[in-house]
Amino acid sequence: MKAENPVFNKLLEAIDSSLSDVQKLFDEYQKNYFTYRPPEFFCLELNGEAGELANLEKKLWKGKAVDKSSLADETADVFIALFNYANSRQIDIKSALINKLRKIEKTRIELAQRNQNY
Repeated sequence: MKAENPVFNKLLEAIDSSLSDVQKLFDEYQKNYFTYRPPEFFCLELNGEAGELANLEKKLWKGKAVDKSSLADETADVFIALFNYANSRQIDIKSALINKLRKIEKTRIELAQRNQNY
């Protein structure tokens, strides 16, 4: 789907041009320098890291001080865990992401068109 949205098109181009390489390098790094872990481990790790990030956000929401570097670290942990999970399940993140974004963009366009008709 080639949308008329230039930002969307640039996003797809950026994903298409480099995400597969990033995913392959994550896989190579994990396999060469870390102990083998099954997909279930990475799924649990992903949820744990997302939970740690959510706890920091909860603290911010409650008005407590949170170091921005902690948010960055936990965000990176989620990203790493996601790539490790996808690789362990042989999920092509690039294809999955592009397909999902196309569905989201199609829905966004349909909703915008419906709203124009009212």
